[in-house]
Amino acid sequence: MSRRVATMTLTAVLLIALVAVAWLVPVPFAAMSPGPTENTLGTVDGKPIVQISGHETFKTNGALDLTTVAVSSPDQKLDLISVIVGWIDPRVAVVPYDYLYPGDPTPEQVEQENAEAMQTSQQTAVAAALRQANEKVTPVVQVQAVVEDTPAVGRLKAGDVIVAVDGKHVTGAQDVVDIVGRHQPGDRIQFAVRRGGKDVDVSITTAKSPQDPGKAFVGITPFDGFEFPFKVTVNLGQDIGGPSAGTMFALAIVDKLTKGSLTGGHHIAGTGAIAADGTVQPIGGIQQKIAGAKENGAETFLVPAANCEAAAAAQVDGIRLVRVDTLRGAVQSLERLRDQPSARVPSCAR
Repeated sequence: MSRRVATMTLTAVLLIALVAVAWLVPVPFAAMSPGPTENTLGTVDGKPIVQISGHETFKTNGALDLTTVAVSSPDQKLDLISVIVGWIDPRVAVVPYDYLYPGDPTPEQVEQENAEAMQTSQQTAVAAALRQANEKVTPVVQVQAVVEDTPAVGRLKAGDVIVAVDGKHVTGAQDVVDIVGRHQPGDRIQFAVRRGGKDVDVSITTAKSPQDPGKAFVGITPFDGFEFPFKVTVNLGQDIGGPSAGTMFALAIVDKLTKGSLTGGHHIAGTGAIAADGTVQPIGGIQQKIAGAKENGAETFLVPAANCEAAAAAQVDGIRLVRVDTLRGAVQSLERLRDQPSARVPSCAR
């Protein structure tokens, strides 16, 4: 073999190797694709997803599917091959990694954030639904989470209602933050809480804040929650997180608390975070959620108003896109479609 041929051969091998490496080296992108759906009127592991006790409920039929998005893991960036495949597949959205995971969080941090968002979403969904059904809802300050290895462990519990701190009645989560913030590390703080219907006094010695050693730290996340006149439980595992199922949870609760079926026996799907006043808020991954709903047999999809433009661009045939601004509006649209399937309701123009 001549030197020229040997050089060309070696060059070709190196070029192929470089191209192969380039295709496999991680790039700063993440992928979103249709995730699983769950009928909020149905069951999971033998339990109703929405379970109500202490109040009369009514029979339901059809389906009110919550929809999800499957995303690539925060500890795994895509390679170039996966990015190109995602660009080709109309069901997949390839987005900058920082769009999904700002700050480069760990998988454990993402899981915790999603779990907390789901818990808050369920609370606000119950509040919105009960208000829609003309039931009493009482705002309270609750412990959303207790951080591991902090002074609050074993003293306060997630779900505790914080009535007062240092003898001062609190009306919002910020009140708790402000009172704790006035203390120094090593100070004792008195919490008056309600747990399981009983009043409990808790004394906690503060530690140094991990973010600012000069400030007091207890180790809880307070949030503005609610107390309800009867028990509403959402039996859904940790596989689904985030706030975007709120609207579908709320609709399932309303359907069970009121006479007549909201769905009319039809297969409805949708999405949307929800505020306690019933305002439906936008979410991410709307196109992937619509595709997943259609694949699961849904005939109608409830779209948060702010997501309508992106939803209309999804171009998924055979599924009706209904625009919803509020829980009340969603209920009214479903009632109209139940009574007259061809009725005009707010829609996402296509």
